[in-house]
Amino acid sequence: MPFDAVADLVAAAARNNAEWCETVCRSHGIVGRFEAGLWSSAVRTPSLYPDAVTLDPSVTAATVLREIDSSPGCSIKDSFATLELASHGFDVLFDAMWITRPPGAHTEATGPIKWVPVTDPARFKEWEHAWRGADVDAAGILTPSLLSEASVDVLAGERDGVLVAGAMVNRSDHVLGISNVFSRGHDVDETWSSLRDRIAHTDPGRPIVGYESGPDLEAAIAAGFTALGPLRVWLRRF
Repeated sequence: MPFDAVADLVAAAARNNAEWCETVCRSHGIVGRFEAGLWSSAVRTPSLYPDAVTLDPSVTAATVLREIDSSPGCSIKDSFATLELASHGFDVLFDAMWITRPPGAHTEATGPIKWVPVTDPARFKEWEHAWRGADVDAAGILTPSLLSEASVDVLAGERDGVLVAGAMVNRSDHVLGISNVFSRGHDVDETWSSLRDRIAHTDPGRPIVGYESGPDLEAAIAAGFTALGPLRVWLRRF
């Protein structure tokens, strides 16, 4: 599907990300819903995952808050950075940028990182531990049940047989979403460029989308991704 405007690609990226959030929540027995220009969960979602994701820039704060448990601990992914939630007791947790890489085949990566799919629970456990590092609060959020999701690929980046990087890929109808990208003891720029080539080589027909901030955003841009527009995550602390 060709995208005629940046706004359409941002909307597709937001939808893809919401589908990923739904997949993670479903792995914990939580089922959200897509309605009224947003994805939302009526019950609290796993740590690090939002209770709502806006899918349309015209969605209002009142609409979002009506669909979720907005008590302390609630988080909202404002996909277009258009909501005003401070007056409702929310603070900005972080800002980020949607990114994309247009479709097209690349030569399979020949650098030091070899990307391979994670297919068994034992390997997934190693991947998950490398992803979260010392963050014990993130333990158990990503579970081995994700390996059985047809739309999800768990990728491990290996160097000399050692896991040094990783990422998640989730497929939507028209885009490929990347998330949970990490590097452990390896150059972040090489991680992003080799990941780009691996994904584009195996599925060249769809744009790659995701969001990043900080050094990972810089590495993604250096690897040929384009910044599409801002998003914001809000958190109600008290």
